[in-house]
Amino acid sequence: MASPQTAPAFVRLAAHPLRWRLLTELAASDYRVRELVELVGQPQNLVSYHLRLLRGGGLVTARRSTYDARDSYYHLDLERCAQGLTATGTSLHPALRLQPVPPAAPAPGRRPAVLFTCTGNSARSPIAEALLRHRAGGHVEVTSAGSHPKQGPHPDAVRVLRERYGVDLAGRPRHLDTVAGHRFDHVISLCDKVREVCPDFPGRPRRAHWSIPDPATDAYPAFARMAEEIDTRIHHLLPLLTPQEVRS
Repeated sequence: MASPQTAPAFVRLAAHPLRWRLLTELAASDYRVRELVELVGQPQNLVSYHLRLLRGGGLVTARRSTYDARDSYYHLDLERCAQGLTATGTSLHPALRLQPVPPAAPAPGRRPAVLFTCTGNSARSPIAEALLRHRAGGHVEVTSAGSHPKQGPHPDAVRVLRERYGVDLAGRPRHLDTVAGHRFDHVISLCDKVREVCPDFPGRPRRAHWSIPDPATDAYPAFARMAEEIDTRIHHLLPLLTPQEVRS
């Protein structure tokens, strides 16, 4: 517990106006530095400085882009933020311990529609599709597609879903062209390459990017880590899939 004279580490990091703005933007999507510069309207050297502080505090991580290795995508660790908020509340008073966010109530009428995209649609995006459908209990319409779909799902993607989550990966990879013109409420890219070529969809869906490396060139443990990261991100996506998010 912090001393009465010292604010908890999360407060010291997050209370700065620019750092709070960066956290707010990264809560919605992974971004590159130049995109954050444009979003917050501040010089790049200043944005980079505060990103370094957030990384040092463990709230933000960076990962090299697989589309352009000169770039990095920054990601907000929402689990670490939740832990920091909990520690902050209890340091002020034990009664302020945060409670888990309850699942969003099923939306009346049309279900929220989510599209996950990656290049091959053989591992990352179909895993995201299967896990969101599983976690949402049928209350979300989920689809996945790829810019260059493979012939079939990767065997390790099938295995990790079955062994660790009890979920079967059904269906064949599909091309983005097959969902062109469909209306989605959320379009989420999981691959740095497909983010650059993902088409626009009618109805102005919310766009987000999850920068997740392709595990296809690695062994089974990489698939397990990838599925765990996707499942964590889906846990934080679910509260956003409320009736207010559904677009007519």
